[in-house]
Amino acid sequence: MKKLRSNRLALLAGLFLLPAVLPAQKADTVPVQKHEFSVQQAVDYAIKNNVNVKNALVDVQLQEEQNREFTSNAYPHINASLGTTYNPNVATQVLPNFISPATYQVLVDEGVKDGNGNPIQMPGDFGFISAQFGTKFSATAAISLSQILFDGQVFVGLQARPAAVQFRKKYAEVTAEMIKVNVHKVYYQLVVSKTQVELLDANIVLLEKLLHDTKLIYENGFREQLDVDKVTVQLANLRTEKTKLLNMISNGYFGLKVLMGMPVKDELVLTDKLTDEQIKDGMLDVNAYKYEDRKEYQYAQIGKTLNEYNERRYRLSQIPTITLNGTYAKNAQRNKWNFFGKGDWFTISNVNLNVSIPIFNGFFTRSKIAQAKLEVRKIENQLEALKLSIDNEVESARNNFRSAITTMDFQKQNMQLAEKVYQQTKKKYEVGLGSQTEINSAQTDMKTAQTNYVSALYDAVIARTDFLKATGKL
Repeated sequence: MKKLRSNRLALLAGLFLLPAVLPAQKADTVPVQKHEFSVQQAVDYAIKNNVNVKNALVDVQLQEEQNREFTSNAYPHINASLGTTYNPNVATQVLPNFISPATYQVLVDEGVKDGNGNPIQMPGDFGFISAQFGTKFSATAAISLSQILFDGQVFVGLQARPAAVQFRKKYAEVTAEMIKVNVHKVYYQLVVSKTQVELLDANIVLLEKLLHDTKLIYENGFREQLDVDKVTVQLANLRTEKTKLLNMISNGYFGLKVLMGMPVKDELVLTDKLTDEQIKDGMLDVNAYKYEDRKEYQYAQIGKTLNEYNERRYRLSQIPTITLNGTYAKNAQRNKWNFFGKGDWFTISNVNLNVSIPIFNGFFTRSKIAQAKLEVRKIENQLEALKLSIDNEVESARNNFRSAITTMDFQKQNMQLAEKVYQQTKKKYEVGLGSQTEINSAQTDMKTAQTNYVSALYDAVIARTDFLKATGKL
C-alpha cells in the first residue's frame, strides 16, 4: 500500500508542477458540465485544451507570420513621400568674383581711360561676391521603388520556410505526446483505484459479517468481549482507509483535470475498464520499431535540416548581391507658400542598378560557415546518441513490462489464494475451531495480497504505457 501511494503521490506532484493556467470559474455564472471520457477522448480533450499544447500551436502560427515577414524581402518595396521646407534665412554662398573680370576685359578692349586719362588696367584681385541660392519655400512629392534582384541569403531563407514551420509543428507534436503519456498514466491510475475501492468494500462487508457473527458467538458465551473489540477496530481502520483512498482519488481527478485543461468544477467520468487481458493483449509481440516513429527523433532531424540551410546561407553570402532602385519626384520652389496655386513643378527621376561584391570582411563569413558546420555536426552526434537512448529505452521498457506482467499474474494468484485461506479460517472460527489470532492473521494476509495486486496492476499499466511510448506506438 505504501508503494502504491508513493507512486501515485509522486505522479500527481509531477502533474501539478506542469505550467497550467486555469481561468477563474464563477459557480453562479459558469455551468458545471459533465464529461464521460474514454482514455482516447481524454487525450483528445487534453491536446485541445492543455496550455502547453496550445502555446506550442501558437508558436506554429508565429513562425508562419515570421515566414511572411521574411518573404517580404523578396517583394518590391514601394514608398511615397511628401515634404515641404521653410527657409527663414536662405543660405548665403561666397563665390569668387567671376563677373568683374569680364567687365574689366571689355573696358580694356575698348581702351576706356579713367578720370586721370590713364587706360584702365585689369586689377590683380577681384575678391568675392555673396549670393543666395534658393527660395524661402520648397516642396517635394516623390515615390520610390526598391527591389532585390538577387541575394543568395534571401533565396535560402525562402527555401527554409517550410522546414521552419515543420520544426514548430513537430515540437507541438512532441509536447502533445508528453501530455498524452501523462493522461494515459493518470487515467488508468484512477481506473485501477476503482478496483482498490471495490476490494476495500468487499473487505468491509466481510468484516461486518465477521463482527456480526462474533457478537452472536460472544452472546452465546463462546467468545470474549476482547474478540468483538478487535474486529470492531479492524472494521473502523478499513473504513478510515477507504475515506483516505476516496480523498486521494478525488485529488487525482483534480490533477487529471488540470492536466487536461478542464475546469476543476466540471464532473469527469472515466468510462474505460481495465483487465489483465487488456494489459497483456498483443503487447509483447511488438518487436520491431523505427527511430523515425519517435517524435523526438523527427524533431531533431528537422533541426539538422534547418542548420544545413544556415550553413548554405552563409556560403551564398559570398556572392554578389544585385538590387534595383528607382525614384520619381516633383519639386517646386516658391518665395510664398502657394504650392496649390500656379507655378512650375520640376520633375526628378532616376533608376539605379547596384551590384554589391563582397571582397574581404576579416574572415567573418568563413567563421560563420565553420560555426554552422559545427552545429550540424553537434546535431548529428545528438541523433546518434538519441538512437542509443531509444534502443535502451525500448529494451528497458520491454523488460519492465514483462516483469510487471509476471508480477501481476503472481499477485493475482496470491490474492485469490489469500482470499481462499481467509474464507476457510473464517469457517473454522465460526464453528469454534479457530482462534481470533488466526482470523486476524488471515485477514491481514488477504488485505496485503489485495494491496500488492492493485500495486502490481498499476505498475503493469505504467509499464505498458512506457513501452508503447518507447516504440512510438502510443
